[in-house]
Amino acid sequence: MLKRLKKALFADTSAPTAKRSQADLHLAAAALLVEAAVLDGNFDDDERATITALLKNRFTLNEAEVVELISDAEATIANANELFSLTRTIKNEFAPEDRVGMIEMLWEVAYADGELHDYESNLVRRLTGLLHVSDRESGEARKRVLAKLGLK
Repeated sequence: MLKRLKKALFADTSAPTAKRSQADLHLAAAALLVEAAVLDGNFDDDERATITALLKNRFTLNEAEVVELISDAEATIANANELFSLTRTIKNEFAPEDRVGMIEMLWEVAYADGELHDYESNLVRRLTGLLHVSDRESGEARKRVLAKLGLK
């Protein structure tokens, strides 16, 4: 499984004909969401439930597929020493509005436990730049999440 993860995440995408599979895109998105969840040192049930719901809705996956995807994402994050390859996959394959949607998903995970930690907000800001999403779009995504969660 680790070979498949490394191949999926670190394959050369510079060639225009190199297209990532849907599974690779799902894994990259899930790994970023898991990274946002674990940054505060606690991957709690609320964060796991939020990630599960987001992945089910965004990628139209069933429960078993989401459980496996989150498990693979946790393994990916545990073995990764950088996030660039994950963000590159998403930046290259997601449309601009889907990248904004990814930022919105990250904000939702960051707020899943009811509070925003400095590490989580810093991660979302860094990923905003790596995904080529403007600060304004990220701010609007954050406001949508706060309204959705009833936090402001």
